[in-house]
Amino acid sequence: MKHIKHCSVIAALAAAALTFAGVAPAALAANDGATQDAVVATRSFPKTNAVKKNILAEASSTQVESDSDWGGVESLNVPQTKSQAEKDAEAAAAAAEQQRQQQAQAQAQAQAASRSAARSDLSSGSFTVTPPDGASVSSLLTFANQFVGKVPYVSGGNTPSGWDCSGFVQYVYGQMGVSLPHYSGAQATVGRAVGSLADAQPGDIIANAQHAAIYVGNGMVINSQLNGTRYDPIAWVFPSSYSIRRIF
Repeated sequence: MKHIKHCSVIAALAAAALTFAGVAPAALAANDGATQDAVVATRSFPKTNAVKKNILAEASSTQVESDSDWGGVESLNVPQTKSQAEKDAEAAAAAAEQQRQQQAQAQAQAQAASRSAARSDLSSGSFTVTPPDGASVSSLLTFANQFVGKVPYVSGGNTPSGWDCSGFVQYVYGQMGVSLPHYSGAQATVGRAVGSLADAQPGDIIANAQHAAIYVGNGMVINSQLNGTRYDPIAWVFPSSYSIRRIF
């Protein structure tokens, strides 16, 4: 009897195991399906309520709290850059200014050298040139007068060691700080035109394509002729037309 009862218990346990084995996979399968159906995606960031119309547009302003600390970057002194056109313009202006200074320096050196030569004794030892004592017409005439009878005529010359007619006029005015061309025809176009000899004043230049002189008044000029520096009547040295030009 005990043996039969023991077998019955084993059989009952075996039947229960088979029943469980059949039901469990189905339950698991059911549970697995239910789990898959229950998966729900969630956002890890807040939902956007307003759509930005142009995300590529550059921001035109930024608002920052007054007490924000950016590690000192907000106080950096950032150098301002310049366009290539601005750099080129500055370079051109600097070059022009440098050229102007060089020309002014060269002119000053030339005038200083000319004055130095005028102050020195001439090679002949005949006299020492006295520079003008001012910028007035009387100073110009007094300065020019010291060369009368002392400086020979030299074609193309323009120094007290020898000059031609226009070289004499150029030198005298040069010592007064006025730069003139050497050719007499060019001197006939400088300064302001004077209408007639009646309106001429001492210090005016009388010139044409053949001759140049300085008017001293009373129909007379001081000029350089083949026989030296001298005073002459206008009618003698200008038999044809001439131009009267006023510098001062």
